[in-house]
Amino acid sequence: MEYGPDHAELYDLVFRSRGKDFGAEAEQHARLIRARFPEAKTLLDVACGTGAHLAAFASLFDHVEGLELTSAMREVARRRLPQATVHPGNMLDFDLGRTFDAVTCIGNAVAEVKSADELVTTIGRMAEHLVTGGVLVIEPWWFPENFIDGYIGSHLAEESGRVVSRISHSTKQGNRSRIEIHCVVADRTGIKGFTDVLSVGLFSREQYEAAFRDAGCTVELTPPLRLGDGRPTSPGIFVGVRK
Repeated sequence: MEYGPDHAELYDLVFRSRGKDFGAEAEQHARLIRARFPEAKTLLDVACGTGAHLAAFASLFDHVEGLELTSAMREVARRRLPQATVHPGNMLDFDLGRTFDAVTCIGNAVAEVKSADELVTTIGRMAEHLVTGGVLVIEPWWFPENFIDGYIGSHLAEESGRVVSRISHSTKQGNRSRIEIHCVVADRTGIKGFTDVLSVGLFSREQYEAAFRDAGCTVELTPPLRLGDGRPTSPGIFVGVRK
């Protein structure tokens, strides 16, 4: 599914209030990249969402571009970064006609593909947009053994006269996770609510690593990003270098 405009407008507020520091995360990714490619100057952020990470990358690299399938998220990113190109496109089959020193895919988005074959295809497309020696950074969704079936998440965020209550329920359905998200938003105009449902693949570490190798990249799993309270956002960060 695609996030609608209501969720796109609230995305950054909700995650910042949960302790997500987009700037610090971008700096962590930049360190991973430059430890392997010190002269990296260009970066593509795949599934860039609202462009919060992309905006931070713009201060760390000479040239950045984004790719985003969901129109509502893409419009938020374009408003945030009018000076940068944010391409419409599917990470499965995009072709921008150029290469970059680094390609990132953050926020577990890569696991929204429908199968292990599509995972291989998607990581392959990202690798094809790298120069030789370029760095691929991907944040996976939970591995099957890490996923908590029946997990309930809840959060309350408040900012500038607006209050957002977000509740989620995650269940395992075969080799996928179903995440149902309910939001209630209150401001001076009243109260409204909406629901989104995500389907995210539970791919194994071995499947991710095989996809990197099939794409002609090295691969290693580095420590995960963490929210302000110390909670990890994934089982780790995959980093590869295109041979």
